[in-house]
Amino acid sequence: MADGGDGRLRTAESGGDGGAGEPAGGGMLLHVGLLALVLLAAYRLYLRWRKRSALGGAAQQSQAALLPRMKRRDFSLEQLREFDGTRNPRILLAVNGKVFDVTKGSKFYGPEGPYGIFAGRDASRGLATFCLDKDALRDEYDDLSDLNAVQMESVREWEMQFKEKYDYVGRLLKPGEEPSEYTDEEDTKDHTKQE
Repeated sequence: MADGGDGRLRTAESGGDGGAGEPAGGGMLLHVGLLALVLLAAYRLYLRWRKRSALGGAAQQSQAALLPRMKRRDFSLEQLREFDGTRNPRILLAVNGKVFDVTKGSKFYGPEGPYGIFAGRDASRGLATFCLDKDALRDEYDDLSDLNAVQMESVREWEMQFKEKYDYVGRLLKPGEEPSEYTDEEDTKDHTKQE
């Protein structure tokens, strides 16, 4: 306690200003309460955002489930570009000369996905070099002959991962190469083998 010079004793509880005797912890309690309200409001906004995002993702997933299985066929680069998720709801990409239907992974490979740059393209070079820049992708057929052994091994590993997770739908054609003729029996046999 101390004498404030005006004859009143000041204590630590009164804030030392001789005021109304409001405890010093009252201001602190008010700040903690406001902080708790702000955090609660932020949490509720996050939950609302997450729910909307999940609904959008579910709509994309259900759209993929409604699409019939794609019949086996081969693609030129120009034909592959039609399947980028914007012009066509189906999303295809090529890895190491093989084309995969990645529509069920649209949250990754769709227009808004982190790997959307690969949709409708040959993703081999980007995957081999771990580069997501558009400059890493070529507009003409890429034979990957300039990649080193480690990068080529990476492409083969990516190819195996895509084979395990997505439907193989055909080959990426080299310029001047003719597409293969696939029978319904080959198509059915291969699709049942993957399941």
